[in-house]
Amino acid sequence: GTVKESGEKHKGSVEIPNLSEENEVDDTEINVSKKKGEGDVLKELMRTEGTTKVREALRDYLKALKTEFTLGMILPTKAAVGQELAMERKPSGSPVQDSVTPQALDMVGVKIPTVRIHMREIFNSPADELYSIFTKKELVQKFSKCPAVIEAEKGGKLQMFEGCVSGEYTELVPSQRLVLKWRCRSWPEEHYATVALTFQDVAAQSELELECKGVPVSHEESTRQCWKKQYFEEIHLLLQQSKDSME
Repeated sequence: GTVKESGEKHKGSVEIPNLSEENEVDDTEINVSKKKGEGDVLKELMRTEGTTKVREALRDYLKALKTEFTLGMILPTKAAVGQELAMERKPSGSPVQDSVTPQALDMVGVKIPTVRIHMREIFNSPADELYSIFTKKELVQKFSKCPAVIEAEKGGKLQMFEGCVSGEYTELVPSQRLVLKWRCRSWPEEHYATVALTFQDVAAQSELELECKGVPVSHEESTRQCWKKQYFEEIHLLLQQSKDSME
């Protein structure tokens, strides 16, 4: 840093020894030190104003890290790659189970091992409102907290989470069913899963059934977490905020 009055430059460092998503950012320890000489005014500034700025940056960093992880953006370790290669070498008759139903591997798009993901979720909204949250650009941007491309018509494009998720709409039955070609950016190039979303009214609520076919085996858990964390949990928050504002 530079002292404005004298123009004199000073060097120091900032150390963050215990950064973890398990700790509150405000409790994160930040150590400030400087090399010998003058410049105590800069050191004090870093301890006060600077520490606040560093914590703001850490908060954004951890949020981005969680988002990238749930979208499968973190590359697998060498061990995981080895397991994936070993799985590809299995005889074609060897069955592989997903977390719901025993089944043989689907071969979708590129010839890679894939699984099917099946999830159900109850939302405090009627089915037509929930359907709109997946097809209206302004509502998609509200729950995803990012600009989005939403062309809700057959063959229309879909892009969310700053390009981490993309695809297109292949079937639309208003308030009842959506079918998408859907992929994460970290998947093998040009490989898409088929996502079917079925909406059904249940009393004053609605049930959403998700079936995702063609998910690469190595991305099964990150894809499941993407739908749970980035979609379902954020939509619950959006619906709650809407309800609170009406009250």
